[in-house]
Amino acid sequence: MTAAGTLARATGPTSSAAPADELVFSAWSAVSPYGVGSAAYGAGIGAATSALTEVDHEMYPGPYERAGLVPDFTAAGALGKKGTRTMDRVTALAVSTFGQLLEDCGPPLVERPERVALVLGTGSGSVQSIMDFTRDSLTGERPYLVDPARFPNTVMNRAAGQSAIWHGIKGPNTTIAGGWLTGLLVLGYAARLYRGGHCERVLCGAAEEYSVQRAWLEWHAADGGPRPPLGEGGTAWLLEPAAAATAAGRTPLARLLGTRFRAYHRPEDAGEALTRCVRALLDDAGADGARVRFVVPLGTEGEEDAVRQALPVGASPEWIRCRPLLGDTSAAATGFQTAAVLALAGEGRLPAGAIALVTGIDRDGTVGCALLSG
Repeated sequence: MTAAGTLARATGPTSSAAPADELVFSAWSAVSPYGVGSAAYGAGIGAATSALTEVDHEMYPGPYERAGLVPDFTAAGALGKKGTRTMDRVTALAVSTFGQLLEDCGPPLVERPERVALVLGTGSGSVQSIMDFTRDSLTGERPYLVDPARFPNTVMNRAAGQSAIWHGIKGPNTTIAGGWLTGLLVLGYAARLYRGGHCERVLCGAAEEYSVQRAWLEWHAADGGPRPPLGEGGTAWLLEPAAAATAAGRTPLARLLGTRFRAYHRPEDAGEALTRCVRALLDDAGADGARVRFVVPLGTEGEEDAVRQALPVGASPEWIRCRPLLGDTSAAATGFQTAAVLALAGEGRLPAGAIALVTGIDRDGTVGCALLSG
């Protein structure tokens, strides 16, 4: 398990051609407030349709009136009753999302399961499971009279481990936790994992659940600041060398040019940090900022102005804003932003040479960005 609070960088080859070992996104999936599957997510984001609904306070008593919830989702409903009695929501979302991806790719993807890595981004794992288990130990007749079958749900890497076990993946298994930037940190880590020779391809993604416990934590964490509706769901992508994707009959959707992160000390310095971060990544990748066709921001204050400062004068990218449609999906946020780029690429809207920029400013003092190209 890796808790990624440190800064990291992973950049790919800088030539415009696609080297055989260059990492590409060749498949993706999503379980989102739009429904199950990449098609539902792509259609919702493409039409800019809000997925926010009224919260059922009998099921989720709490401070939020609206949220982006995966409709009618349960562990048993998505995965069957066997093995899901004690499975928490975030684990079920992760297992289901990876399952969608593997179903689309077919059995050959895991013919050598020890050479397939899995990297999953999460917040604190399941906040609900942690708090429920702690409460039971305090309110029960004896502290040790708790359900031992539920203890694994209190561990942060439960969702990643269960996803690998459920789908028979035996390569490196890593959990990344890094706030709103988790999805970008997953990309950087996955690239380093592959380039270090630890695997042949990487299944990676991010997941977040909605629960009463998370709702109250987010409400108080805002401390008088903006409190956008919360969202939940999971995204997953397959990263593999371009040659491997072609050999398997998968058409690369986009190339990963790189990721970059930077720290800031004071809130007023966040915008400048992001501007420098984007410029540095463009330089690292040898990319022309004028070719940025799409920008997919997290949606924090000052973020869009900071990105505009980083791009050349006259650049006019299209902005894809996910948070107003999905709510604040926390650890899955930049994952859903990345998935939005892949949805566009699947529609042919990210042609060769065009660039998509995914950005974020985290409230805990880091900024990050990723470059994808057609």
